[in-house]
Amino acid sequence: MIMKKMILMAAIMLSSVSAFAQNEVGQFTLQPKVGINFANLTGDGTKGKVGFAGGLEAEYGVAENFSLTLGAIFSMEGCKFEEVANKSPKLNLNYINVPVMLQYYIVPGLAIKAGVQPGFNISKKVSYDGTSVDADDFYQGLGIDTKIKTFNFAIPVGASYEYKNVVLDARYIFGATKTFEHADKNKTSLFQITLGYKFAL
Repeated sequence: MIMKKMILMAAIMLSSVSAFAQNEVGQFTLQPKVGINFANLTGDGTKGKVGFAGGLEAEYGVAENFSLTLGAIFSMEGCKFEEVANKSPKLNLNYINVPVMLQYYIVPGLAIKAGVQPGFNISKKVSYDGTSVDADDFYQGLGIDTKIKTFNFAIPVGASYEYKNVVLDARYIFGATKTFEHADKNKTSLFQITLGYKFAL
C-alpha cells in the first residue's frame, strides 16, 4: 500500500513538471500569439493608447535553461496628444517588429528575457474629429518640419509563464531611437501582453 502511494505521488509530480514545459537543448518550437499593447511616446504632452499585437515567435534551446527567440509581430502603437491647433489628435503607428531575445528559465515554465527589437513602420496616421490623414502631411500642414521615421530600434525586457503549451508573455519595450525626425524626445514606450500557443517542430 505504501509503495502504491509512493508510485502515485511520483507520477503526479512527474505529470505536473511536464505540464510546465520548457525548451530542451536543440529543440525548435513555434508560437503564434495575440495580445494587447499599452502604447505611448516619451516626452511632454502625450497620453497612452491601446492597440493590438499579434504574430509568430520561434524559439530554439541553446543550452540548459537558456533559449533564443526570434519573432515577427504586428504592433499597433503611437499615442494621444494634448490639444494641437484646437485639435486633439491621436497618432496611430503600425509596425512590424522583429524581437530577438535571450530567455532564461528560472524554473520549468517561468522565464525571464531581454534582447533587441528592430521595428519597421508600415502605417502612420493621425486621426482627429472623425478624420484620418497621413501623419507627415498632418504635421507639415501645421508648419512643423518633421516626419515619422520608418525604422525604430527598441530594447524589450520581460517574463513569460508557460502551462501545457499555453504561454502568457508580458514585456516592456524601451525605445532607443526617436520616432520623429528633428525631435529630441518622443521614443517608444510600450507595455505588451500576449497569449500564445507553443508547439514543437
